[in-house]
Amino acid sequence: MSIGDYDWSLIWDNRDALLGGLWTAAAVAVIALLISVVCGLLLAVLRSAPKPFNWIALVYINIFRGVPALVSVIWVYFGLALLLGVRFSVFQAGVIALSLLYSAFFAEIFRSALEAVSPGHREAGWALGMKSSQIFFSVTLPQALKIALPNIGSMFIGMVKDTSTFTVIGLLEVVRVTQNLVATTFQPFVLYTAAALIYVLAAFAIDLIFRLIEGTYVRPPLGGVGRMLRRRQNKRIDTIVERVNAGSIATSTVPTLH
Repeated sequence: MSIGDYDWSLIWDNRDALLGGLWTAAAVAVIALLISVVCGLLLAVLRSAPKPFNWIALVYINIFRGVPALVSVIWVYFGLALLLGVRFSVFQAGVIALSLLYSAFFAEIFRSALEAVSPGHREAGWALGMKSSQIFFSVTLPQALKIALPNIGSMFIGMVKDTSTFTVIGLLEVVRVTQNLVATTFQPFVLYTAAALIYVLAAFAIDLIFRLIEGTYVRPPLGGVGRMLRRRQNKRIDTIVERVNAGSIATSTVPTLH
């Protein structure tokens, strides 16, 4: 039997179901991405905190970097219900499982990105009279995000693919939809090939989106978005200069005692 003998029209006939599975996988991954980025940043900050906070972050990171996605979602969906009586929906369990796992990976990404920012930039902020929180959010964090952005895109591709393991709890993502279709059509080669192509195309799309974001955010941006970002940057610079000048004027007007 050759490849041409298979019924490839099944892919087109079931396109709505397959794309619906991709939509579910993307929704779980996007929500988990937002949660895990925030949690990962907090864990990265805790890694630099005094003891015992840095120990707590280190233990969390080492545990969840070693837990497979399949085990994580089983524990969230079944384990918490058995131990604590907390029952989540399939969608919620998928989001929580991905967030727990990828928070640990993002913590290491942000830790290395924060350490890559030159200490001189923070010192310049202190010299301008900025508070530590202002320096972190206005100086350190934007530069760290530029460094971390390519790795965040790669992690997001992995998050979309890891949703395929959530078939064990019945999440209707691409693989689960494919399994249901195979049970009725008995064409596993055709349908699993379609599932693989969907994941590959999704990876290309995600990579393109993050490259566009990186091109706008990391390199000197062009076009309307670039002009908007430059205006915002110039406003921040003007505000800092005004504060410095105001401080200089106030200092110069203080009478000296002879």
